[in-house]
Amino acid sequence: MSVLRRPRVFLRRRHRSDDEDPLVFAGSGSPRLTAAICRELGIEVGASEVVRFSEGTLFVRVLENVRGRSVYLVQSTVFPTNANFMELLFWIDAFSRASADSVTVIVPYFSYAKGDKKDEPRVSIRARVCADAIEAAGADRVVTLDLHAPQIQGFFRIPVDDLYAMPYLCATIKRANLQDPVVVSPDAGFAKRARRFAQRLGAPLAIADK
Repeated sequence: MSVLRRPRVFLRRRHRSDDEDPLVFAGSGSPRLTAAICRELGIEVGASEVVRFSEGTLFVRVLENVRGRSVYLVQSTVFPTNANFMELLFWIDAFSRASADSVTVIVPYFSYAKGDKKDEPRVSIRARVCADAIEAAGADRVVTLDLHAPQIQGFFRIPVDDLYAMPYLCATIKRANLQDPVVVSPDAGFAKRARRFAQRLGAPLAIADK
């Protein structure tokens, strides 16, 4: 059994009362991003722990009072995808059962987003299953980044904010001063978004055919 404990990290606080501060917690998929967010906000990373058992299961525990507070959980469902997604659900449930006023989940990478349609017989619409699970666990709002397909927002009955990284990515690419950059779309489905990248960068566009 292994225990990953995240004690409070004390940072310089801004002039706000404790009750006005959001409570921001880090899942195993996004510890560095959560720390960066909390530094920007001038608040503490919420205290929590994840216990992993040798059989492959896990257990999460909130180590501070969240009753009546607005809770934000940052948990990307990157590899190992299934473990991180299950942890996400367990955190949502734990905060809800601890009487948090609201639970907002920030999922920078939403796994199974490519499974947004039934494109052949007898298959699951995986993105819809994931959306249903997040709602059933007790989330009040979802914040994600560059969903594979914007219509996935419609799989939820709770508010979803799909943020876009394009302005920041383009600014970073421009600062790199690359010579003759070309924007390549991996398939026709991504061509519209790739074209917007190309227009922002003033670069040509190529579309691959799978």
